[in-house]
Amino acid sequence: MDGLSDLLQEYGTWIYILLFAYCMLKSGSLPLFAGYAAQTQALDLSLVLAVTFAGGYLGDEARFFIARRYGDAWLTRWPFAEKAYAGAKILVAKYGWAYIFLYRYPKGMRTIGALPVGLGSMSWAKFTVLNAGSAIVWTVCLVMAGFVFGAQIDEAVETGWGFASVVLLAAMLLLSVFAWWRINRIAVGIPKIGEQSN
Repeated sequence: MDGLSDLLQEYGTWIYILLFAYCMLKSGSLPLFAGYAAQTQALDLSLVLAVTFAGGYLGDEARFFIARRYGDAWLTRWPFAEKAYAGAKILVAKYGWAYIFLYRYPKGMRTIGALPVGLGSMSWAKFTVLNAGSAIVWTVCLVMAGFVFGAQIDEAVETGWGFASVVLLAAMLLLSVFAWWRINRIAVGIPKIGEQSN
């Protein structure tokens, strides 16, 4: 870790920029390692927390905005997505707050996690509050876990972190399949996009 600490201190500003960009796009193990680096004083803990939160929060705000702004155009271009859209609206209306607090953790979900919420009926004001709360919890969990348990996490990543991440993804997929099944039962009578109810 000594060589890595020297490297982190030498390129400190760029490391924070990289951490911000990484957290905007995905949620992997980099915040854990940044917390570990802060424990060794190679990085500043308060900056790591701030940058991780900012990336996590702003990335999902951008995805929500993109889905809200361009979602209808996508759906009219790809009619097969209409049923999924109807299901997403019901899912977000029923379980949106819980979903926002969970999608950051399974591998691969974070990148697309806010898109279904943006396609749903949740207001931006409600989403941004829930998104901020979720980003705070996620930031504290990952960065402080790295800060407190850095050496043990370093070992765990080398010996099987990937497996735990795959298990979380499988659990999220099973929950999603179950939710879609329930929603499809409810959504049978939902009119297509653009149809007016008589």
